[in-house]
Amino acid sequence: MPLNQNYAPLYEAMRNFRINRVVPFDVPGHKGGRGNQELTDFLGINCMKADVNSMKPLDNLCHPVSVIKEAQALAAEAFGAKNSFFIVNGTTGSVQAMIMSVCKENDKLIMPRNVHRSAINALVVNGAVPVYVNPGVNKELGIPLGMSVADVEKAIKENPDAKAVLINNPTYYGVCSDLKAIVELAHKHNMMALVDEAHGTHFYFGENMPASAMSVGADMAAVSMHKSGGSLTQSSILLLGDSVNADYVRQVINLTQTTSGSYLLMSSLDIARKNLAMNGRQIFSKAVEYAQYARNEINKIGGYYAFGSELKDNDAFFDFDKTKLSVNTINIGLAGIEVYDLLRDEYNIQIEFGDIGNILAYISAGDRSLEIERLISALSEIKRRYSKDRSGMFDHEYINPQVVLSPKKAFFSDKTTTALDKCSDMICGEFVMCYPPGIPILAPGERITREIIDYINYAKDKGCFLTGTQDMSVTSLQTVNI
Repeated sequence: MPLNQNYAPLYEAMRNFRINRVVPFDVPGHKGGRGNQELTDFLGINCMKADVNSMKPLDNLCHPVSVIKEAQALAAEAFGAKNSFFIVNGTTGSVQAMIMSVCKENDKLIMPRNVHRSAINALVVNGAVPVYVNPGVNKELGIPLGMSVADVEKAIKENPDAKAVLINNPTYYGVCSDLKAIVELAHKHNMMALVDEAHGTHFYFGENMPASAMSVGADMAAVSMHKSGGSLTQSSILLLGDSVNADYVRQVINLTQTTSGSYLLMSSLDIARKNLAMNGRQIFSKAVEYAQYARNEINKIGGYYAFGSELKDNDAFFDFDKTKLSVNTINIGLAGIEVYDLLRDEYNIQIEFGDIGNILAYISAGDRSLEIERLISALSEIKRRYSKDRSGMFDHEYINPQVVLSPKKAFFSDKTTTALDKCSDMICGEFVMCYPPGIPILAPGERITREIIDYINYAKDKGCFLTGTQDMSVTSLQTVNI
């Protein structure tokens, strides 16, 4: 019997809790905001009163038996999954639980190298071994794409003992692999299909969207509800297909997820799911309309290239997320991060990220046409005021890695602090990445090459926010003693 998607059980339980005016002799210590007036003034009394502890009427995230269980069942139905779990430590938590549920130490995981660091972090923690599939690369844009089906098949045939294949759907730039074909290929070879859908929540609810993980029979998917789904930052959902033991996955989740689950985050997931189930089609239709209009207008400016579905090649660029406004800036002689900084500092416009050659503006139904016009006008003015010759610019975002050690072995090995410019040919013992998007330039266990060092120095010079290193200034790296 279908569930009522117009109902939000956890939200209703929270409302009833408020009405009953329960006297709190439990944590949190701010006691509904009374104990911290400055914080209450900043966040609002309703927010503070909703920041409560697990209790019988509100269920328990670690072992849900009532309203959280019901809310998760509604989410599973809305997404077309067998089961779902609310995750309150971000889609990082969802991705890591997904991988750790399927792989144990020394198990192989086939995955694209342009994954978010959370996936490689999972390997550092549990000791699984990556088999990287280098993504396709668009040479004009300099960006990594999805995985070619042929490349995935080659990796599977060379590693028949691998436990699973991990797929990005979509990439940060909105590029999708042939998800259905890769899932079928994995299953044909008795491997699980895991999907990182951090940027693909809307695929489940919009019209004419790329395929979603659950729609093509994937085993698990990590969905970042707080990105395009409208829930609070840090809230996520892990989706499970028919083949997965949900009770075991719950145990894996509880290895790393907090025992003090935030009811602000959980109730936001419940309310956001209800909103998407009831209004998702209209919400994402509006987002696509805004993004397409912006693409057309930005391309009229000249110099910029707001790319889209015209680049689909039935292979590594199999499909495109039309809500993404990804813009290449190389031909105006500015790195994406330079345009990012100009938009923020000169025009008070905060976009999602800028990297070596591109920017990404995240478009949603929460945007307004006036703000879209403001972005277009600012980009036009930036071109007029700041454009220059493109000679000498770094023209690619992805460098094929040379993997020498497993991430876990490298990360936990004895290491030496080595000046960045003297690291060539050594093995990296830590992460180096621009954030966002959080795709490692270097991951533990990879060989440091001159090309990578030049890339890091260029990224620093252009103002990219580099993270992951012990040395906060990124003038040295931790190299493995071998």
